[in-house]
Amino acid sequence: MPNESVAEAGTAPKTPATSEFEALNNVIAALTPLSEEARRRILESASLFLRVDMQPRARTPSVHATGEPASPSLGSRPLYSEDTSMSAKDFLLEKQPRTDVERIACLAYYLTHYRGMPHFKTIDLSMLNTEAAQPKFANTAYSSNNAVKLGYLVPSTKGQRQLSAVGERFVRALPDREAARAALEAVRRRTSTKRSRVNSTNGEE
Repeated sequence: MPNESVAEAGTAPKTPATSEFEALNNVIAALTPLSEEARRRILESASLFLRVDMQPRARTPSVHATGEPASPSLGSRPLYSEDTSMSAKDFLLEKQPRTDVERIACLAYYLTHYRGMPHFKTIDLSMLNTEAAQPKFANTAYSSNNAVKLGYLVPSTKGQRQLSAVGERFVRALPDREAARAALEAVRRRTSTKRSRVNSTNGEE
């Protein structure tokens, strides 16, 4: 009996933090040998079984004095996963761009938020497009220029480009085409209103 007491006294009780750490290690050890797709499938199944919500919470849009939502694209619909480990191929598959210009915008978004490259050149877009296993652009520079003309990209420093506010909201709303279209209209409407006010002010002067 004394020996048992000594053994029990020498064993530190497990704390919640210790138990969580061991559980995490067990999960990592079990998933490491598997493919990325298998890991994702298992984690999704586990979250459903355990009733754990793995989706990011939808952000409530701010409301202007007029009572209208500030951004239709960021309404009550849940956003895509913010997991930055998502591959370029999976990201493009999720966003489902329909045109070369939309694909350019998606690639620009991925470079900005997943690769930490807010400023990029055409070659960067082309290389990422290849990595994502997408159809080759007939002319990447031409598609990139069109993305600038349509407002998805804007010029940056040293001949580089960056994602615009329009492109940001458009890609974020995809693959919901209706929400993406609403995001474009909302941003462009505000831009048009600002320009009208500037022109009106200049005319008064």
